Amino acid sequence: MSAGSSASGGFASFQPETSRPETVTELPLEVRKLCASVADITFPRQEKSMIRIALASASLTLMTACASTASDAELEPAIAPDPAPVETSSTSPFDLAMDTVASLTEQGNEQAAIDRLTQLLGNPELTDEEKASALYARAQLRYGEGNDVFGAISDLDEMLSMAPAHPEAIAASELRDTARGEATSLNFLLEQGTQSRTERFETLFRLGQHQDAMDLMLDAGLTPSNTYLIDLYQMGYLCEGEEYGGPIFNGVEPDGTRRALQYCDFGK
Repeated sequence: MSAGSSASGGFASFQPETSRPETVTELPLEVRKLCASVADITFPRQEKSMIRIALASASLTLMTACASTASDAELEPAIAPDPAPVETSSTSPFDLAMDTVASLTEQGNEQAAIDRLTQLLGNPELTDEEKASALYARAQLRYGEGNDVFGAISDLDEMLSMAPAHPEAIAASELRDTARGEATSLNFLLEQGTQSRTERFETLFRLGQHQDAMDLMLDAGLTPSNTYLIDLYQMGYLCEGEEYGGPIFNGVEPDGTRRALQYCDFGK
């Protein structure tokens, strides 16, 4: 037998023992096309057989590796993504209180806003700057629609003594000067004794001497304007309910709510 026929017979009887994955039934299309193209090329018979066997073996090895990789990926446990960070409110109690004060003031409830600031100032955890800011805010309300000039001066004195370098220190000092000037003028009117009872009531109320104003209102049988009635209701001098006595004063709150008000301490 010649060397050529012996080589040909050897290749014909060679059977690769590479195991095939169960899921593979035939060679991939690309490999089969390549094999077909190789078949069309003129090679010696032995070389054609060697090329076909090499391509088939390489293809099977590649598919086995891919199947193994896919299998390994399926066995890997799924990693849950990190939970999204929970957003927490960073608003401080001071900021929350000041937001409430602004809302109450906008609604026309100045006395309720003043009460909220008074409550806030009782918080021992306030910094000096926060306390000074709260004092300044209360002073502004008291000097404005809160009708408490003496109270405003007291708040401004405390604020400027506590935080002389506060960002609002200059404005606070100017407001205090204005309030002091008004207090001096109103006190002069009271001392003159030339005001009517209604004017005296309004002067006392403006200064912040609310109890004195209430006593005059009761003794003189005065009926103040709606603004004073609602302020007295918010302060707790006038109440609504069947258990109260004395004359009835009809008041209307800023939101349109009507109140039938009477003296809270009448006959007590």
